[in-house]
Amino acid sequence: MEMYNNNYFTSDSIKTSKIKYGFFSKEGGYSAGNYHSLNCSISSGDKEILVKKNIDVAKKKLGFENHIIKFLKQTHSDKVEIIDKNNLNMTTEADGSITKNKKIVLAIITADCAPIFIFDSNCSFICSLHIGWRGCLENIVKTAVYKIIKMNITTQNLIAIIGPCLSKVNFEVDENFHDIFISKNLQYKNFFSKRSKYQKIFFDIRSLINFQLQKCSINKIINIEIDTYSNKDLFFSHRKSFHNNSLPTGRMINLIGFRDTT
Repeated sequence: MEMYNNNYFTSDSIKTSKIKYGFFSKEGGYSAGNYHSLNCSISSGDKEILVKKNIDVAKKKLGFENHIIKFLKQTHSDKVEIIDKNNLNMTTEADGSITKNKKIVLAIITADCAPIFIFDSNCSFICSLHIGWRGCLENIVKTAVYKIIKMNITTQNLIAIIGPCLSKVNFEVDENFHDIFISKNLQYKNFFSKRSKYQKIFFDIRSLINFQLQKCSINKIINIEIDTYSNKDLFFSHRKSFHNNSLPTGRMINLIGFRDTT
């Protein structure tokens, strides 16, 4: 079951003394207007000074003041990068990151896409993924797990947590979208449904991500099953803002890192 800790979500199913994480809401920040209030995206059009203050709020909430946050230049891809001290300060175009460095916190920015955290029962590494429909189509989960396996970590020890994202009931798509997925994998048809009265097609991205994780032999999967679209007081939603003609909108931050033991 999910827990809401002032302005971030965790799962009470996961208890570890070595790793801390949070899927943040939009509450508890400094931004105003469309970005009210914990907008953590520098590229959203918000005032940079306020975004940096918001990021500091999130860091402090999780006790990451002595850590360095690694942001990605997210491109809706299946690219996953190993992060260490050599590329920490470089621009990294990817939608997934993995590290063993205890001083690095991995960040994902979302506003309907799914944030995913993966780590192992030994807490020897952390992984953060940003999955929109393109990343789901290209199976970024498989890319990430392949890199994790190359680190000599067995999938039986992996734990995955899927944070708040767009739910099926609010993820309407067209026939072309549907056909692209089916042509990729016939089994993906199970993650689409039609409302017969209107013949509208809806996509269940959360269930498909679960399916992809299971196909990679990850059996310990936790879902913080909250819809970003319908909870306007808690989340930024790009789709909701588009439908309401209220773009631009802010972005939530999602953080995972090792607990500070110093």
